[in-house]
Amino acid sequence: MNLEKLVRPNIQRLTPYSCARTEFKGVNASVYLDANENPYNAILNRYPDPFQEELKAELAKVKGIPAEYMFLGNGSDEAIDLVYRIFCEPKEDNVVAIAPTYGMYEVCADINEVEYRPVLLDDDFQLDADKLLAACDAHTKVVWMCSPNNPTGNCMKREEIIKVLNGFQGIVVIDEAYSDFTLERPFRYELPQYPNLIVLNTMSKAWASAAIRLGMAFASPDIIALFNKVKYPYNVNLLTQQQAMEMLHAPAKFQQWLSVITTERSHLMPAVAELPICKRLYRTDANFFLVRVTDADSIYQYLVKHGIIVRNRNRVALCGNCLRITIGTPQENCELLSALRQYKS
Repeated sequence: MNLEKLVRPNIQRLTPYSCARTEFKGVNASVYLDANENPYNAILNRYPDPFQEELKAELAKVKGIPAEYMFLGNGSDEAIDLVYRIFCEPKEDNVVAIAPTYGMYEVCADINEVEYRPVLLDDDFQLDADKLLAACDAHTKVVWMCSPNNPTGNCMKREEIIKVLNGFQGIVVIDEAYSDFTLERPFRYELPQYPNLIVLNTMSKAWASAAIRLGMAFASPDIIALFNKVKYPYNVNLLTQQQAMEMLHAPAKFQQWLSVITTERSHLMPAVAELPICKRLYRTDANFFLVRVTDADSIYQYLVKHGIIVRNRNRVALCGNCLRITIGTPQENCELLSALRQYKS
């Protein structure tokens, strides 16, 4: 892979903005008069570390990835958008993605005026690498895959993902937002073998911190340098960095939540499968599952009236009459089952 040929020429030429905290990185200063900050209301009066070095050092211990292979952003959506802004020439390049999958890949393509080419999964929501590669051409810059996938919940077959990595000369993005809920080996550990690979992750799911909006991208240092070149100067605020550090220092709580969710998943899914409304329950490796029901629109509205909100995926490709249900607390799962058992078509 020739990275320079993949990057947009204007990004290659770009001189990144140099903020005050980029130019000075010392730790011994006692008087800061360089960034036009208000001297009062410490600590909130100071700009945060633009490269989140302390937080990255902690994440490196947890994720098993060196900090120089890591980009942190305002949710994974920032990293998704940056992929388009760095690699895809508007109105000229295209991207290829599995379908159905996470909707922001297509939304960001539309925002950046990049052609989006969805390739349908099979009836079991599995990837066919040959079909995905066949959809690529000389202007395809990025291939998007999500594993475990959203909204289907299942992991893509590893051998098919590897076939794409080996067969495509552009950027391959694997979104592993739900990887903590599966025993599959995360692809971030394969970065040294694949210089064209970007792996996404987040604090929103297993770490129960969706409100702080912290996303991660793991990639080669050369790709990370491009992300840092294009990102906004202070893209991750101080409160987010502090809360993320607090969560990373509580691994026992993280493991406890993970254990409860996976246990509840093993109880809730068989119970849903026994309901008269259930037509097909799909295998999942995430903290949610997809179920095909008799009438998704009607059942969704019925649950709303009972104060229970699930996700209606009826109009998503291959997901006709499907509901996506997140694993809740034991009490929430009981309320869901109770309501569904009383549903009458």
